Amino acid sequence: MLLDLSNKKILVTGIANNRSIAWGIAQQLKAAGAELGITYLPDEKGRFESKVRELTSPLEPSLFLPLNVQDHSQLEEVFSSIAKKWGRLDGLVHCLAFAGKEELIGDYSATTANGFSRALEISAYSLAPLCNLAKPYFSKGAGVITLTYLGADRAIPNYNVMGVAKAALEASVRYLSAELGPENQVRVNAISAGPIRTLASSAIGGILDMIHNVEEKAPLRRTVTQLEVGNTAAFLLSDLASGISGQTIYVDSGYCINGM
Repeated sequence: MLLDLSNKKILVTGIANNRSIAWGIAQQLKAAGAELGITYLPDEKGRFESKVRELTSPLEPSLFLPLNVQDHSQLEEVFSSIAKKWGRLDGLVHCLAFAGKEELIGDYSATTANGFSRALEISAYSLAPLCNLAKPYFSKGAGVITLTYLGADRAIPNYNVMGVAKAALEASVRYLSAELGPENQVRVNAISAGPIRTLASSAIGGILDMIHNVEEKAPLRRTVTQLEVGNTAAFLLSDLASGISGQTIYVDSGYCINGM
């Protein structure tokens, strides 16, 4: 059986620019034949909308919608649009994470209450309401994927509150897998990608040192690309991965096997 996403209707969140991991995922999903819905983070001047629309236009998304996951009315509108346009959902890609730059440098104990709440709400909690609203539309065997990082399992310098958020996200994957699997065989998995230079990662203090460390120590002696993560996402959302759920799949050139 070849990897084939033809006739699959998949919602992709979190594309910000051409360096986004979500962008790499969307490209590979489209290449495998999926019909895409794309969300963007709205801003007052409409800059994100125009940038993401221009970037994703070659993918011919049949849905293009604003989504700020801190606004429940926007969450509801996304799934209302899915109901009207598609009537079902075969895949959901959660690529949403945020922490203030001040929270991603120095001591974790200096994390503010507001910074902690914001990071956890956007980066971890948001997966739950997305899945809850998607429940009525998930097709049998649908897939959900989210993005995590090694900092969920190990103390990574400056990753701080985002590591805590990713740990909560990985726990959410397990609980959602247990919840969504029995009725319609919906699968929920996480991809733990190696460090990649993106707009989001640029806020992490010492990100270039992290990348260079992977290049020096990973078995493949390099970090990964957005498209390599996209290939794994396409696999996990395909029927080839029908027996995989509740897992964190590492796509990091093997770096996670190192003792240090």
